[in-house]
Amino acid sequence: MVCGAMIEIRPAVPADVATIRRLIVALAVYEREPDAVKATAEQLHAALFGARPVAEAVLALRDGVPVGLALFFTSFSTWEGRAGLYLEDLFVLPEARGQGIGKALLVHLAGIAVARDYARFEWQVLDWNTPAIGFYKALGATPRDEWTVMRVAGAALTTLAGTASPPA
Repeated sequence: MVCGAMIEIRPAVPADVATIRRLIVALAVYEREPDAVKATAEQLHAALFGARPVAEAVLALRDGVPVGLALFFTSFSTWEGRAGLYLEDLFVLPEARGQGIGKALLVHLAGIAVARDYARFEWQVLDWNTPAIGFYKALGATPRDEWTVMRVAGAALTTLAGTASPPA
């Protein structure tokens, strides 16, 4: 998809893995978690392009240079009985913001969701990220304030799975 004369949105290919990881690290810095990215290029390659891909990615390029990323996967609604598109990461480099690139990425993903007959398109946003929240609302997104995200990870996940003793 071409947005304007100089912006292109295209599916990621295996040669993009290092760029994808670089953009994920830049997103982590923006989200105040600069050391949180543990995913290696090899893990990202397997997740996106391996024998059983679990996610997809598209890149936004300005004059052929990657400046934005959307990484997403399929979710499922039991109530709708249909798949959905879940956006894990959306990021545009600071120097490329304000040029419609974020919107172009979201429009592109909405098009994928419609073309695949998905029931919905969802994502999370940090509650302190008021510029993003305002941007998303302006595009027609509505917050799901009545829902609380729950997570089990690390030792708690191992414990829950029954492979370790609960902490004392």
